[in-house]
This record gives sequence, structure tokens and C-alpha cells, in this order.
Amino acid sequence: MTSFMAQSRSHKKSGPSQRQLKVGEVIRRTLSEILARDEIHDPELNRISISVSEVTTSPDLQIATVYIMPLGGKLYEEAIAALARNKGQIRSIVGRKAGLKFAPDLRFRIDETFDRIDSTRALFEREEVRRDLAPDPEGEDAADTGSQSD
Repeated sequence: MTSFMAQSRSHKKSGPSQRQLKVGEVIRRTLSEILARDEIHDPELNRISISVSEVTTSPDLQIATVYIMPLGGKLYEEAIAALARNKGQIRSIVGRKAGLKFAPDLRFRIDETFDRIDSTRALFEREEVRRDLAPDPEGEDAADTGSQSD
């Protein structure tokens, strides 16, 4: 039985646990609510509308990485600086409102998902990529006859 326990502990999971996902989502919702209601007493932070798109947590739930996007797609540096400046107060409020026994250390990052989507879309619009992705009638016929050998 000891070997089974050792195996299960050493087995690496491919993604976040259900607990990590749940805690991340609770933090995301709570932080979104706090920012929308201007509960942080910082005029610079309150003048920026910020969307919290995702929160990921470390396996031990000690660190939460918060991915944000200032609405309008501007003021990236100002938003990160204002959030970092108020990190202690935000952590305290999030922990209390979310009902967490331990509030993780918050790290704020710009969500670059939309930038990657735009660059991917631009890539697919390139002529050589569209040509490569277009169906090749000759190639399909050759593949069909080659796979039907008896």
C-alpha cells in the first residue's frame, strides 16, 4: 500500500485541480465586484475601468495571478501600478468577502489573450496561409485511392 501512495503522490497532473479552479473563480468574481464598486480608496485606481478576465492559483493556493484588461485597451501600466500599490488592501478585502481562510498573495498581469487572437486572425488572413489551408482536390483524391489498397 505504501508503494501505491508513493505513486499517487508522484503522479503529475496535467492541469489545475478543481480546488484551484474554484478558488480562482471566487477571487475573480470578488475582485471584479470590488473594482466595480470602487471599494479601494485610490482615486487613480477608481478612474480606470478594469475587467478581471481570469485568476489562476498556485497548487498550494498561496499565490493568485490576476489577469486584467483595462477597458478601452489603454492605461496598462497605470492599471498594474495602481493595483500593485493597493495589493495589501485588495488582498484583505478579497479574503474577507470571499470567505477564504487564507488570502493568497495577488500578482497582477495584463491579459494578452485578445492580442494573441488578433495576431492569429491576421495570420489566417495572409494569402499563403489561406492557400495552405484550402482543400486540395488532387491531394484528397490521391489520399483516398492510396488508403483503399486491398
